[in-house]
Amino acid sequence: MYKKILIVVAIVFALLQVYQPAQNNAELREVVAFEAETLPNKIVKAVFENNCYNCHSNKTEYPWYAAISPISLLIDHHVAEGNEHFNVSIWEEYSDKKKGHKLDELIEEVGEGEMPEWSYTLVHGTITEIEKEAVLDWAQKAREKYVVSEINK
Repeated sequence: MYKKILIVVAIVFALLQVYQPAQNNAELREVVAFEAETLPNKIVKAVFENNCYNCHSNKTEYPWYAAISPISLLIDHHVAEGNEHFNVSIWEEYSDKKKGHKLDELIEEVGEGEMPEWSYTLVHGTITEIEKEAVLDWAQKAREKYVVSEINK
């Protein structure tokens, strides 16, 4: 019985390797407009580079194990969902109201410890309290620009 189950699992695993989702590989990690407009300091830039841009930009740096299904499917899902919610590569396309809202969401997610996601931190490590506070302080300041912009319209 166990032998048959093991054979079926091995066949399913082998078949999963045939399908590989398309990778999120723009030529450049387009973050210049986002960083120029929101002015993150050195600490915040490092946090974004090490913990955020892989899922929240149009260029993901994939680890070696990203080519193994079902891990590749999980990573593809995380990247697609991350870009759906907050994509720094298309920052210029967002209205000021939407930029303010995106920063509100960032403040909420990071503040509640929801970002970076536990599955990401499991492999890559988490951000420190100092980094978390730096990101939250920066996001609050950056958000003010868009709130003021909306009020003045």
